[in-house]
Amino acid sequence: MLTLTGLTKRYSTGDLALQDINLEVPAGQVMALIGPSGAGKSTLIRCVNRLVEPSSGRVVLDGEDITRVRGNRLRQARRQIGMIFQNYALVERLSVMENVLSGRLAYVGFWRSFLRQFPQSDVEQAFHLLERVGLEQMLDKRGDELSGGQKQRVGIARALMQNPKLLLVDEPTASLDPKTSRQIMRLICELSREQNLASIINIHDVILAQQFVDRVVGLRGGELVFDGPPSELTPEILTTIYGEEDWSTEEAAGDDEAETGEPVRDPATAAIEKGAHP
Repeated sequence: MLTLTGLTKRYSTGDLALQDINLEVPAGQVMALIGPSGAGKSTLIRCVNRLVEPSSGRVVLDGEDITRVRGNRLRQARRQIGMIFQNYALVERLSVMENVLSGRLAYVGFWRSFLRQFPQSDVEQAFHLLERVGLEQMLDKRGDELSGGQKQRVGIARALMQNPKLLLVDEPTASLDPKTSRQIMRLICELSREQNLASIINIHDVILAQQFVDRVVGLRGGELVFDGPPSELTPEILTTIYGEEDWSTEEAAGDDEAETGEPVRDPATAAIEKGAHP
């Protein structure tokens, strides 16, 4: 379980990015973090893995206060936190298999990793994960030969190679088309539940979050303004999180997509795809 208590981040400029955040994310739960740009979503994720130092508060993972550890103990704590990045963060000259195995770097050390000297058990785990994410036929392809969706699948497998207890996911679908976005979200959620991981997904696509996650947390101005199931994201709640807008169209699009299983396109887009000029 991940527990955040009084988590606050104030930058040296005086800007308050997070204010007194209190959350618990149990093992096996997938939580979406939503809110407008600048709400503090990325800062929260980075405070959890200590890429950003909190100003105050506690981050406790399975009983260990991550905010208090330093040096080697911090490196060991980070091994328990898998990270999936918006920009994939692959080494593009390396193969798919090599990128996935790099998830074991914190366990085998730099030189063994550099020399590709991984234990057989790690290689077998990498094969299994690549099969699970649907890339078993692409082991030897270089990172720069992959599509965006394929790169994200490699990133998922690499994060799971750490055998983490917590999965942090930063905008996993921002650069993907609607169909691939659904596939990636489904895969992340399925794997999180299969491996009993507490998972936090920072995401802008509210409809996508509603379709796949167990819980939604809304931030605005660094403060927690909503915490509940996706079904409770009413237009009033969305207005609280994002500000005034006609949310009825958002709801209708989400209902249509849920019924058909396909993303809803506006008429102009459909006409262009049929050959009409924009």
